[in-house]
Amino acid sequence: MTECYIRVAEDENEEPMEIPSEEDGTVLLSTVAAQFPGACGLRYRSPVSQCMRGVRLVEGVLHAPESDWGNLVYVVNYPKDNKRKMDEMDAASAVKIKRGVQKTSDLIVLGLPWKTTEQDLKDYFSTFGEVIMVQVKRDAKTGNSKGFGFVRFTDYETQIKVMSQRHMIDGRWCDCKLPNSKAGPDEPMRSRKVFVGRCTEDMTVDELRQFFMQYGEVTDVFIPKPFRAFAFVTFADDQVAQSLCGEDLIIKGTSVHISNAEPKHNNSSFFPSTFFMVKSPSLAAMFERSQYQFPSSHV
Repeated sequence: MTECYIRVAEDENEEPMEIPSEEDGTVLLSTVAAQFPGACGLRYRSPVSQCMRGVRLVEGVLHAPESDWGNLVYVVNYPKDNKRKMDEMDAASAVKIKRGVQKTSDLIVLGLPWKTTEQDLKDYFSTFGEVIMVQVKRDAKTGNSKGFGFVRFTDYETQIKVMSQRHMIDGRWCDCKLPNSKAGPDEPMRSRKVFVGRCTEDMTVDELRQFFMQYGEVTDVFIPKPFRAFAFVTFADDQVAQSLCGEDLIIKGTSVHISNAEPKHNNSSFFPSTFFMVKSPSLAAMFERSQYQFPSSHV
C-alpha cells in the first residue's frame, strides 16, 4: 500500500490537518503527537451508527478501521488529566486577560521634576512596556509643570510592576500609584510605605531591609540624613504594609513603632502622634529644634 494522508483535527468542528501514513497504511502515534502534543490516540464518528469509535492502537501504531482510512476526519484523543489541565490553563488565561483589561488604569506619577516633559515620561516608562498615554499636568496660566502627571499601560502586569517600585526620573525619585478617584468604595487606597519610629543611629539601610524582608518584598528603605531617629520602608504589597501598622517590633534590641506613612493634607499632622510618645525628653527636644522638613521626593 502506498503512502497516503489522513485528516486529523483536535475537534470535529475544527479544520483538519493532513498527516502522512506509513507505507503499510498504518499511522505512527508519534507522527500524530508531533502535530498534536500530548495525543494518545484517535477516534472517529461511524457513518453507520453515528457513534464515536476508537482507532486501534498497538505498540504505538494506529491501524486503519476496516483496512481503509477513507475520507473521515479523525479526532485526537488526550489523556483526561492532560485535557483537564489544558482546559484549566485556557480558563486561567482567559481570566487573566479579562482581569488585565478591567484593571488597567491611569496611574498618577508623583514628584516629577519641573523640567520633565511628556516625551521624557514616555521614554522612561516605555522601558517597562507599551504606553498608551502620558500627561504632565501644567498650570493653566503659566504653563509650568505642577510636579505630577499620569501614565497608562496596555498590560495589567506592567502596571503592577511599575506600582511596585520607585522610579528615578530626571534625577529625582518618583512614585506611581492609583489616584484616589480610582479607588472604589470597597477598595480604599492604601499605602505601601510605613513609618518606622524610634530608630537608633546604628541601624543601617541594609539591616532594616533584611529585617523587614521577613514580612514581604521590600522595594525601598529611606533613612533621612542628618539622622532623625526614624525611617521609611516601602513594600511591594500594600497588605503587608497595613498589617504592620500599629506594631512595636524589636530591631537590634530596640523597640521601634510602625505606623502608616501616607502623607496628610496638613503638613503639621504628617508625623504620627504615636511617634512622639517617647520616654526620652532629649529626643523630643531634638525634633522641636530641628523643624525638619519632609523631603519633597517623598511627598
